Amino acid sequence: MVERESGASRLFNILNYVFLAFIGIICLYPFLYVVFASFSDPNQFIKHDFTVLWAPAGFSLEAYKHVFTGELSSGYMNTLIYVVAGTAISMLLTFLGAYVLSRKGYLLKKPLTMVIMFTMYFNGGMIPFYLWINQLGMVDTRWAILLPTALNTYNMIVMRTAFASVPESLIEAAKLDGASDFTCLFRIIIPLSKATVAVVLLFYAVARWNEWLPATMFLRSRELYPLQLFLREILLTSSADAIVNTGGEATNVTALAEIIKYATIVVSTLPILVVYPFVQKYFVSGVMIGGVKE
Repeated sequence: MVERESGASRLFNILNYVFLAFIGIICLYPFLYVVFASFSDPNQFIKHDFTVLWAPAGFSLEAYKHVFTGELSSGYMNTLIYVVAGTAISMLLTFLGAYVLSRKGYLLKKPLTMVIMFTMYFNGGMIPFYLWINQLGMVDTRWAILLPTALNTYNMIVMRTAFASVPESLIEAAKLDGASDFTCLFRIIIPLSKATVAVVLLFYAVARWNEWLPATMFLRSRELYPLQLFLREILLTSSADAIVNTGGEATNVTALAEIIKYATIVVSTLPILVVYPFVQKYFVSGVMIGGVKE
């Protein structure tokens, strides 16, 4: 028998929905403001009072033309290279390390785990880190972005716990049929740990996409800069000369520079917003499987 909802309960639900909708609008509006501003006409936008913007002030794609040409376009391409190649390298190293630490019978497994976990809490510092990369000859190369920060200890520990939950009997049965460790890893363990793999993959991809400090430290050539360094320059500088090469009055140049800031933010944020919904469902199960061992 279904109970009827009382008037007080119905009123509470209505007020609750209104309140949550209001909070949602507050959280969503800053992003909408950036999107509307990026599509605005520079001359009309610069005259706006900047308090509330419910639609583009005029309409123009001028900012996006500048984002996808020149240095910003090369920065976007470099970021894609760093994300794809860096995430692939990170996942491979994480798979190999997690497999060794998760299987029974491997020599020095516990001491090796302690050494790896030690790096989560202590490091040599920024200056020794730079000197090390410089001695390896990786300064001002793509390898300085891809290799030094390739492995995240926390992600590997989560992956190790997920791999350890795979029954040992499956691995033993596969080895009796002649399977190697690589076969067991890539054809048995990884397919059975898809949730954790998806979560760790997203962690690495987002970290690579947002990464800018290693590029600041190790890169000298602007043709190797990721998008985040150009975005940082745009957001920190008040001069439009470094962004656009266009004549006209200073007010027009400043207005265009302001619009380019918003367009760059949209371009740098959009890929993560597109990918995130497809892997969101794996978050709870992936982290719980990889973070709790019974």
